[in-house]
Parts: sequence; structure tokens; C-alpha cells
Amino acid sequence: MLRVNEFIQLADDEIDMTAIRAQGSGGQNVNKVSSAIHLRFDINGSSLPEFYKQKLLAMKDSRITQDGIFIIKAQAHRTQEMNRLDAQQRLVEIILQAGKTQKARRPTKPSKSSQIKRMDSKTKSGQKKQLRKKVDF
Repeated sequence: MLRVNEFIQLADDEIDMTAIRAQGSGGQNVNKVSSAIHLRFDINGSSLPEFYKQKLLAMKDSRITQDGIFIIKAQAHRTQEMNRLDAQQRLVEIILQAGKTQKARRPTKPSKSSQIKRMDSKTKSGQKKQLRKKVDF
């Protein structure tokens, strides 16, 4: 049972984790031991609330396939157990991030003094450029 927050828990059968061989350096150990974890999470077939499912599927993330399967590859650690915990933690963070709602943006106007300062600086730079011109006698 993977606990996302106090309201959401994912059953172990919803998360498919397989051990694969890690890439990169590591000497002979990398060729013998399957220490990396390949986590697959089916968003549509999960027990997540519909709000979370829609937010996750709407994310522009290359780890989400067209079928709605979220794939995480964890290979940062040397042991399989540490990579398993890392993959689960990353999944929880992404689900929590999807659940956050952005604050609505209130359109604002620049203040009167900032408008005046901007116009003054434009006038000064325009005068500076006028002085650079060739002088006609």
C-alpha cells in the first residue's frame, strides 16, 4: 500500500515494478545485477480520484504514454531497494504536484509613477540618440 496523502492510498497491484539492469558506469557489477527499477503506473486504471487522473493526463510530460501509463526509471542508487523507494517517492511527488491548483492570476496595471518613469527614460534615451546624429551646418 503506497500512501500519497491522508486521503489517497494506492494498492500494490496498481503499481507495476520490474528490476532491470542499470545503465552507465559501475564496472562488472552493472552487467550482473538488476538494480534499476522500471515503475509503470496506469493512470486510467488506478483508484485515484477523477480530478487527479485528469490533471495527470493533461500534464505535458514525456514519461506519460498515449495510453495513459506513467513510466519512471530509477537507477540513481546502487541497491534495488533504494531505487524502488526512489521510484515510489517520485510517483507520490508527481501525483501531489498534479493535485495542486494554481492561484488565479489577477490582471494588474502599472502604477502612475512607474509609467512616468518609463516615459522619462524613453525621452532621455531618445535625446541621447539625437545627439549622436551627424550635425548639419
